[in-house]
Amino acid sequence: MAIFEGRNVRRIWDDKKELWYFSVIDIIAILTDQANYNRAKTYWTTLKNRLKNEGSQVVTNCDRLKMLAQDGKMRETDVADTETLFRLIQSVPSKKAEPIKLWLAKVGYERIEEINDPEKALNRSRGYWQKMGRDPKWIQQRMMGQEIRNKLTDYWKDNEVREKEEYAILTNIIHQEWSDLTVKEHKGLKKLKRENLRDHMSDAELIFTALAELSTRQIAETMKTKGLEENKIPAKKGGQVAKNARLELEQKTGKKVVSGRNFKQMSEQKKIKKK
Repeated sequence: MAIFEGRNVRRIWDDKKELWYFSVIDIIAILTDQANYNRAKTYWTTLKNRLKNEGSQVVTNCDRLKMLAQDGKMRETDVADTETLFRLIQSVPSKKAEPIKLWLAKVGYERIEEINDPEKALNRSRGYWQKMGRDPKWIQQRMMGQEIRNKLTDYWKDNEVREKEEYAILTNIIHQEWSDLTVKEHKGLKKLKRENLRDHMSDAELIFTALAELSTRQIAETMKTKGLEENKIPAKKGGQVAKNARLELEQKTGKKVVSGRNFKQMSEQKKIKKK
């Protein structure tokens, strides 16, 4: 996910081609200043037909890839690389055409920089969260948790676990074990749809998620598990380690770790406390 003037733009990086692919509908929604997803989708459908009738190759150059939809499910949607989007933007009368062109070029350049220097990616992530008003301590927890997560997925990748679907299965096992909720149930509790669950976790939720994933990786390394089925075992055990710690903390504090509050609600509560 990328952000342009406060609007989310879904994207996927192709390692082989070294290209970003962006959601066409998300770009169309920005160009037409349309907050309603369905109306932006209708506009794109009309524009596609017009371009096809004109013999334009822009639509042909658009691929279809699975991205996270508004209902929280992975669904196929039209995507395009930066070059194709530049050509598409020329077909949409919009005051935002030039700013979004510059933004797309900048995003592409930044990705190449990040490959050569991963620290820049971390700094940019920190900057995005700061602009969103995140607390510095929360940002630190979020980044620490992401590093732990990356080490776990690196282990999976090196040990015959397929990306995306199998990663999601194992992640859900870990999450359900430590929190007693599936990822979908936890998102529902926080009233989230397309948003990233971890971006709406409290400090405590981030810490226990990290503990569960750290424990999972270390157990998996000890057991030398390979493939999806073998890695389900450390996923459950790692989640249970964090669950036991969570239950002990809840017993001593009388407070629940798993929260139904999202970032907006947590921010409003902090403002009330300051007053």
